[in-house]
Amino acid sequence: MEAAISKINDAIVEFFQLKMGYIDWEYKPDPEKWSKKEVIGHLIDSAQINLQRFTRCTYEENFKLIYDQVEWVEAQKYQLADVGELLDLWRLLNKQIIRVLTNYPVDRFQAQCDTGKTAINLHQVEWLASDYGDHLIHHLKQIM
Repeated sequence: MEAAISKINDAIVEFFQLKMGYIDWEYKPDPEKWSKKEVIGHLIDSAQINLQRFTRCTYEENFKLIYDQVEWVEAQKYQLADVGELLDLWRLLNKQIIRVLTNYPVDRFQAQCDTGKTAINLHQVEWLASDYGDHLIHHLKQIM
C-alpha cells in the first residue's frame, strides 16, 4: 500500500510543479477527444469513484461500483468549468484518497469490490490503489 500512496503523492507533487499558465486547457485535438481540462475532469471522476471504493471496502465486500467515463465527463460539463476550480477539486480529492489509504486497516487490504460493467470483475483494495496510481500517471502524462 505504501508504494501506491507514494506513487499518487509523487504524481500530484510533480504535476503541480508545472507552469499551469502555459498549458492550453481548452484545446480539443478532435471533437471526439478530451481537452486537457476534460482529462482533469475524468481524473476527478476517477478519484470520486475510487475514494468510494476504498471507503466502502473498509466495511463491505464484493459490492459493485462502476462508472461510464465518457458519459460522466460530458454530463459534468468540465469543458465549461474554471480550470483552477477543477485543479483544486482534483487535488483535494487525492489528498483525501491518500489520507484514507495511509490509515487503511491492514486486515482489509484484500477486501474486494466489483468493477465490471457487464460481468463480475473483482479486485482487491491493494490492487485498486496501485491501479489508481498508474491510471493517474497515464493521464497526467497526456497533460504534461
